[in-house]
Amino acid sequence: MESGAGKHWTEEEVKALLSVWSEKNIRKQLHGTLRNKGIFIYIAKRLQELGVCRDWKQCRAKYKNLKYEYRTVKYAHNSGDVTKTMKFFHDLDAILRYEPVTQLAAEENGRCCATEAQLNTSPTTDSTQ
Repeated sequence: MESGAGKHWTEEEVKALLSVWSEKNIRKQLHGTLRNKGIFIYIAKRLQELGVCRDWKQCRAKYKNLKYEYRTVKYAHNSGDVTKTMKFFHDLDAILRYEPVTQLAAEENGRCCATEAQLNTSPTTDSTQ
């Protein structure tokens, strides 16, 4: 199967990416890492072993797009709009549910600083990771 820069990801390719992404060591490395080219090179190699021919840039772009789409749907659901859906939402929810997000919080002197807040503060966060 040929996959170029302009080719859409098939369902099987996305499932393979999600299976690699769901691994604890991959999730740990991706979280909070800004310069992550090496991680995506590794992910691309792992996908190649699974029969998915994508380069690291394609993997990173798909990762970012899936994450954005997931957060959009999650925000809509939290706002009461359950009509907004996406394929693989439940898979992504299992991967991203406990990932801390950076939020801006006002300090006493009026400046803002970055803080981490859990999306879901369930007591089972440690046992599922």
